[in-house]
Amino acid sequence: MRAEKLLVCFYIMLLIRIQSWSSLLPISYSATVRYLPGFQGPLPFEMETGYVGVGESEYVQLFYYFIKSSSENPEEDPLLLWLTGGPGCSALSGLLYEIGPLHFVVKEYNGSLPNLVVNIQSWTQMASIIFVDSPVGTGFSYSTSSQGYQTGDFKASKDLYQFLTKWMIDHPEFLENHFYVAGDSYSGKIVPLVAKEISDGNEAGSELFINLKGYILGNPVTDPVFDSNKLVPFAHGMGLISNELYESVKRSCGENYVQIDPTNVLCWEDMQSFYKCISGLNQAHILEPFCTFASPIPKEVVGDRRSLRQSYSDQFLHDPQPPIPEVGCRTYAYYLAQFWANDYSVRNALHIHKGSIGKWQRCHHSLPYSYEIQNNIQYHLYLSKRVYRSLIYSDDHDMIVPFLGTEAWIKSLNYSIIDEWRSWIVNGQIGGYTRTYSNHMTFTTVKGGGHTAPQYKPKECFAMLKRWISEEPL
Repeated sequence: MRAEKLLVCFYIMLLIRIQSWSSLLPISYSATVRYLPGFQGPLPFEMETGYVGVGESEYVQLFYYFIKSSSENPEEDPLLLWLTGGPGCSALSGLLYEIGPLHFVVKEYNGSLPNLVVNIQSWTQMASIIFVDSPVGTGFSYSTSSQGYQTGDFKASKDLYQFLTKWMIDHPEFLENHFYVAGDSYSGKIVPLVAKEISDGNEAGSELFINLKGYILGNPVTDPVFDSNKLVPFAHGMGLISNELYESVKRSCGENYVQIDPTNVLCWEDMQSFYKCISGLNQAHILEPFCTFASPIPKEVVGDRRSLRQSYSDQFLHDPQPPIPEVGCRTYAYYLAQFWANDYSVRNALHIHKGSIGKWQRCHHSLPYSYEIQNNIQYHLYLSKRVYRSLIYSDDHDMIVPFLGTEAWIKSLNYSIIDEWRSWIVNGQIGGYTRTYSNHMTFTTVKGGGHTAPQYKPKECFAMLKRWISEEPL
């Protein structure tokens, strides 16, 4: 009798303890989304949203959108984990502006909820995609502890690996699907590290084996020496600076435009002239007009460093209350997102935890984030030795991360070329140029594109991924 009473007491105490924990820690969960405000009728694809708790105490709750492949055989299609750059830019950027199945109808805001339409070039026609708000503090992801918001390159990568393993446990039907880590812009720093975490876990005999096949990077931030040092030759090749200035700055700076000697007066003067020449351009796409509400040099490139490049770009950086862009500007769709994502009916449809965040921001540039990886080329070498496939694509009109810089760091890996530089065709037209290396890495440019590629060239990017994911030549 005494033993039974003790057992009852034990269960009561355990129930109280669980209830006290649950009041502090939200339970990770997922929910199906069949309708979205702004879109007419039921969604023509399978969508799920949810949170996954990560970290020792699961204070950090990473929010995600999952879109199942809408092909005829979704069970056989690959699974992608998509990471938007920033750091701190919401996964909705990838979902609504780049590769997801919905786009905004861009028209002047009149106080009503912005409308959504189907994106006929969505990558979800050939792959299932998990869009994650990462790192914590991005989009709808949040922490129940103030310490949880302290993050950086390494912690964000480990959180994502833990997120993925927990998500896979809840979705075991995808364990055998080919898996790829993908992302663009600042995610160029994070994607290879997450891929390494997965690879190391598999090699260590983790209870959960993830069928990693490779990774995909678009307009990737990789290394400041390669990325920024190619800004000057890129500008010269595009006719943005004179031959005289180009030759002068090469001589005075010794072709080193990143770590400038403070005593080198000639170099500083030449670089001042250089930035004056490019300061009025839309650096995301040099042929498009500069519009407000978006930064041509976002924090993902500048980071927390003061530099000569930044001093000439401050006038273009995000403003706490930026002017409203013109309807004809590409950035007007960014303006519409704040009205949509902050609407109560939208948050309710997405199953957002009430009170978890305040105002939703497309890009949260004031995150307490540590930029710990200056150069991640070592991770590309690591993954190459394990024979993972990789697709690296750049846009030839992107001046934020010039394609010349990406081309240069790939060359520094010192792998032999197995498919020489050539054009690739979409609907009878050149979509870009490509080259393949012996480490199973494909580098390609997207002709006429900007930062980031699918926003500017969705048809070409759709064809590019479809061929690569099927292991066909571009």
